[in-house]
Amino acid sequence: MGACVLLLALPLAALAQGGAAQAPAPVRFGILPLGGAFESRNDWDPVLADLSRAIGRPVSVLSVTSYEALEQAIQRNEVDMAFLSGRMALDAVTQRRMQVVAQVTRHDGLPGYRALLLARKTGPLNTLSGLLADPERWRLARGESRSVSGFIVPQLQLFLPHHIAMETRFVSEVVGTHQFTALAVANGEADVATNNTADFERFRGQFPVEAARLHVIWESELIPHAQIVVRRDYPAELQRKVQAFLVDYARGKGPRGDAERANLKALHDLAGFLAADNSSLLPAAKLAYQLARQSAMTAQWVNDAARLNRLQRIDSSYAEQSAALREPGRH
Repeated sequence: MGACVLLLALPLAALAQGGAAQAPAPVRFGILPLGGAFESRNDWDPVLADLSRAIGRPVSVLSVTSYEALEQAIQRNEVDMAFLSGRMALDAVTQRRMQVVAQVTRHDGLPGYRALLLARKTGPLNTLSGLLADPERWRLARGESRSVSGFIVPQLQLFLPHHIAMETRFVSEVVGTHQFTALAVANGEADVATNNTADFERFRGQFPVEAARLHVIWESELIPHAQIVVRRDYPAELQRKVQAFLVDYARGKGPRGDAERANLKALHDLAGFLAADNSSLLPAAKLAYQLARQSAMTAQWVNDAARLNRLQRIDSSYAEQSAALREPGRH
């Protein structure tokens, strides 16, 4: 299925400031695809309308159906600000001249979420041991390769340590959003699906009948929450306004604060945002490093020297990346 891209200006985007002859250019906000493109756009609309008022700039929404489509939009400089999970945020910062301004928090108070594997309660596959013993028997529904919980963490923490490459060992695989993978297993179109605690909780509310057919057969260690990134070349004053808006959002008292909290509750059960910088991506960089090393260790090489050379390049690249992420004020 081709990627659907929606680029829609919010109603407030039409407001010009002080009768100026030309309205300011909109801030183009890219949304990580967690459900359908229309659903994601509708969830973000109230928050982005409030952002538009706070910064005095129109905000437009780029909502897509795949990580790849969002990555391509960022590469084409069609995104000024985005909500991204760890790996995509890491790529945006290290390759696409963006920087972190905030990190999301959730109502459970945990500093992250967990990747999951889902199976049908009454299906032929309903245990982790059955999956690991004979992966060639089963159909996999997984996230895209840039998805932290949908691919990177399950590959790193479960499959590769058991000498199973997700892309090659299963009888078949389909790739999609967390909603898509859960539905595939619930409807008998796949035997096991990658997912995560936050999205599966949301899935239970949206698809209670289908969710009742599923159970968790594995969960990962904690994964850091997603980040908000902006273009580095945005004026410092605008970046400060954006960060201040995010940090203060849903923290006030009275009807306005209640409305903002309701907006975030509907938006993947978020509780708010914390001020952050690029160093918040160090856990994501470590995950990518560990996956690269694990993959190199299990791959076939012409000789040991070739493997060692590859591992040395991975170590060097990770050291440089970590130093850059730790460097204060690097823009």
